[in-house]
Amino acid sequence: MAEPQMDRFTPVFAIAAAADLAEMHPQTLRQYDRIGLVSPQRTRGNTRRYSLHDVARLREVARLSAEGLSLEGIRRVLQLEDRVRDLEERVRDLEHALTEERLQRPERRVFAAGAAGGEVITLRRGTRVRRNAEVVVWKP
Repeated sequence: MAEPQMDRFTPVFAIAAAADLAEMHPQTLRQYDRIGLVSPQRTRGNTRRYSLHDVARLREVARLSAEGLSLEGIRRVLQLEDRVRDLEERVRDLEHALTEERLQRPERRVFAAGAAGGEVITLRRGTRVRRNAEVVVWKP
């Protein structure tokens, strides 16, 4: 049987231990859970279990609070930070998918400026645009 893997999201700390790690009172953690600021996972017996991620988030809440943000302001900042993190992950996934697609398509297309007036034309890989080599002399 495989041993369970632990990461920063694994809920391991009871409320007292998480409060000590975050340097907060356990009642503060209960309040933050009630208002949805930091919501730990629950055991089958409905006791709170905090992860390292939760503790780091509690410390971030304390830092933002010390800077003068209201709890609603802190909630919004945390939501925006989560959104940015999700979008950054999405961009990484899309960049990876694009790289994979490019590597698997040997006949990918190349685009170039056309000879007349700046239009964009599609070329097969390994071909070039024929340039007009005529010389035009302008006389006023």
